Amino acid sequence: MKKYYLIFMIFIVSFVNQAQTVTETEYEFFPNDLIIHPFTANQLEPKLGFVFRMNSNQLWLNIGNSMDLIRIKRDSEIFSIGADLFTWTLLKKEDNFRFPVDAVDYMFGLNFGFKTAVHNYSFGGRIRLSHISAHFVDGHFDKDKQQWKDGMDPRVFSREFVEVLGFYSFNNIRVYLGGTYLYHVEPSGIGKASVQAGLEYFMKDALSYNISPYIAADGTMKTNDKKRNFTLNAGIKFGKIEGRGLRIFYQYYNGYDINGEYFDVKREHSTLGINLDL
Repeated sequence: MKKYYLIFMIFIVSFVNQAQTVTETEYEFFPNDLIIHPFTANQLEPKLGFVFRMNSNQLWLNIGNSMDLIRIKRDSEIFSIGADLFTWTLLKKEDNFRFPVDAVDYMFGLNFGFKTAVHNYSFGGRIRLSHISAHFVDGHFDKDKQQWKDGMDPRVFSREFVEVLGFYSFNNIRVYLGGTYLYHVEPSGIGKASVQAGLEYFMKDALSYNISPYIAADGTMKTNDKKRNFTLNAGIKFGKIEGRGLRIFYQYYNGYDINGEYFDVKREHSTLGINLDL
């Protein structure tokens, strides 16, 4: 694991040194926004909010953040070096306003972004080097029977990966394409490579100033066994489209469970959510 981060950091340092040779280069440390806003329907994005599964006692609590640590600008080009740190947690509703935690996943890592704007369109890309680990929690344990629920004992789920996504934006539409490679994964039988594509469209200020309906979709496919995940997300954004705000949305998901302890369980469900966008 350490050697991959070392290679990544050497690449970044080389890039910064090269940028310093350009006299018009501007630097900004710890800016208060992101040059690449999270992809709306992508499951692996930093989120702050709740997602309620319809006709079920399940809900997800998402707590996450992504920051640009260094921003380098020259002419119309912007480069960034950032960090990601977030969790997604599966809760189950019980009587007396109790929400025991069934499963939780942790993700952290580094990211490198690029964006350039020309006239009324922009394009760029994001590289992430990240780690994910998954765990069952006490809410998955039946205290009366003194055993793990559903006959599922805790199992090791861990992955380190490189993700590359490129995007193109125009007229409040953003399309993206890329893929992920797992250079270390447990259990070892999981396919290591996948491709991904998605799009999103915001009807900017259609209802009022800074109130924008939107629709977004995302799909991934493993290259070895053709396993697919699909997400459709539609709702209303309060605030700037590529900035902080509040989203209320409906989401349809068909694919393998997003919590790693259930990585081989196929799911299909509809949810309602509320999210504080970064």
